[in-house]
Amino acid sequence: MAEAADKATDKARILMYSHDTFGLGHLRRARTIAHALVEDYSSLSVLILSGSPLIGSFDFKARVDFVRVPGVIKLRNGAYTPLGLHIELDATMALRASIIEHTAEAFAPDVFIVDKEPWGLRGELKETLPLLKARGTRLVLGLRDVLDEATCLAEEWKRKDAFAALPLYDEIWAYGLEGVYDPLAGLPLPKGIDDKMYFTGYLPRPLPEHTRPETWPAITESAYVLVTPGGGGDGAGLIDWVLSAHETSPDDLPPTLIVYGPFLPPEDRAAFEGRAAKLKKVETLVFDARIEHFMAKAAGVVAMGGYNTFCEILTHDRPALLVPRLMPRAEQSIRARRGELMGLCHTLIDPEELSGGARDPAFMADALRILPRSPRPSAALSPGALAGLATICDRIAPHIPRARRRS
Repeated sequence: MAEAADKATDKARILMYSHDTFGLGHLRRARTIAHALVEDYSSLSVLILSGSPLIGSFDFKARVDFVRVPGVIKLRNGAYTPLGLHIELDATMALRASIIEHTAEAFAPDVFIVDKEPWGLRGELKETLPLLKARGTRLVLGLRDVLDEATCLAEEWKRKDAFAALPLYDEIWAYGLEGVYDPLAGLPLPKGIDDKMYFTGYLPRPLPEHTRPETWPAITESAYVLVTPGGGGDGAGLIDWVLSAHETSPDDLPPTLIVYGPFLPPEDRAAFEGRAAKLKKVETLVFDARIEHFMAKAAGVVAMGGYNTFCEILTHDRPALLVPRLMPRAEQSIRARRGELMGLCHTLIDPEELSGGARDPAFMADALRILPRSPRPSAALSPGALAGLATICDRIAPHIPRARRRS
């Protein structure tokens, strides 16, 4: 193993961890960062540890690769269950932890970037973090701009003993702007943690250079609205509301492309397909890993307010309507409301999530009508707000001395 580690350090290497229990957000964020790093450094390799079952559906640049650990999904009640293996959850977690530890030891990274969970999912990094720390690896915890409401996050991190992991990290990156939201504000942080915090700015999402969707739906030849609930696992309410609006106002709404997301339950998708087939201004797709192209061409975007979609909206400067989920985290609603206050988007709260009330199709229909004429985010976006990838590339430079930076 020592010989393998010596060989692994011939060139600069970064290891990334993305636990991926629900949706596509963590994987897509890791992939975006990895691609930016190898574009900026010609002799750098990046390896992503991921539990996403869809990681093989995405294209990766040269010198970016992945190791897929056995999948685990988070249920709506907060419990976890193995995704594919018919073994107990504890056995699955032990297998994941072993794969992660041995991969880290063999790969011998200069930097280890951990996404969101300080100890990893259910503590699966508790052996790996001290191992890499002892070998001189730079440890970085990367956090999206909003994690949750502070009281709920404090209770969660206390239960997971996450605060004890923070002193191990050399840096903590928040992928947002300090003036918009601090993901760790209000938490009982260990002494000195504030000094490790860096706000990178949001992560821009440029169009993939060499890949485009294989099929462009006919509706994209007009000024269409894109509806995307991200991975789709909790997007049925949003899709139902948009379809209801078209069913009650079939003639005066803009053409609409709905991309369900790969995790929308099949029974929901079948029901939606039956309804959409009767609507002349609606087309649907299940999933496309290059959805950025559809967003860049859209006259407006309707989404739930996840981090990656929010960054795509800012990058491609699309008028946006956010319909955030309220449970099990307040993350999306906090982001949507902050975005609306800044003039970056409009927000519509789902009454069924808020109080169990009925969704009024007229409310959604009105929002869809005005969306294409709404201001673009660039009218309110502050300079440097999308500097996240450039900031990361700059911050990483002192810790990958063998990497050659492109001029």
